[in-house]
Amino acid sequence: MQNKFSLRVQQVIQYSREEALRLGHDFIGTEHLLLGIIRLGDGLAVQILHNLGCDLEEIRESVEEMVDTSKGTMKIGNIPFTKRAEKVLKVSYIEGKNYSSDIIGTEHLLLALLKEEDSMAAQVLHGFNVTYDAVKGELDNLLRGSGQQQPAAPAEKSKTPNLDHFSRDLTKLGRDGQLDPIIGREKEIERVAQILSRRKKNNPVLLGEPGVGKTAIAEGLALRIIQQKVSPILF
Repeated sequence: MQNKFSLRVQQVIQYSREEALRLGHDFIGTEHLLLGIIRLGDGLAVQILHNLGCDLEEIRESVEEMVDTSKGTMKIGNIPFTKRAEKVLKVSYIEGKNYSSDIIGTEHLLLALLKEEDSMAAQVLHGFNVTYDAVKGELDNLLRGSGQQQPAAPAEKSKTPNLDHFSRDLTKLGRDGQLDPIIGREKEIERVAQILSRRKKNNPVLLGEPGVGKTAIAEGLALRIIQQKVSPILF
């Protein structure tokens, strides 16, 4: 998921770590993520907060008033995220998908912070009348004005939501013309198709270092299924 973060979000995460250290904390919570957004001072999240009439310095002061600070010695190693902060980062990915975005931006992170209503970040923002609906409405207005993608209309409820979230439907991508032709993997693709067609022991496993072509074999098989160039049991 981290490779989906925009450069600004990556910077926010780095800043949140530094803010946690500054406050003497040995964890990164939602409050530190919010401080990271404010410290960044740029991006759609900041623009939305400005448009909603917020003073970033006042938000920062409000966060610092709510948190306990420690003057003890801090280790400068890896600082873990709290479970709530981890959840926010995962939800930001879903918020990005809702806007058909391949990249998670600061706006998606801000929405995710507000969706976690019991978090310290959300409590602070609510004190400035910044709610999930208000941010979403302002974001929609900004995207509408720029001609960018707005949230897709709710689709028919999937029968396999977990599978949809953690995987890609390669046959659908192939039908939509989003897969490139695969060249030079015919033997491997044929072997995988043969294994899948068995009645027993029909679970092929593709092993190899990153970049050797495992995904290409799976995509090549998907294209063959679409073209009905495999056993009928597979289509």
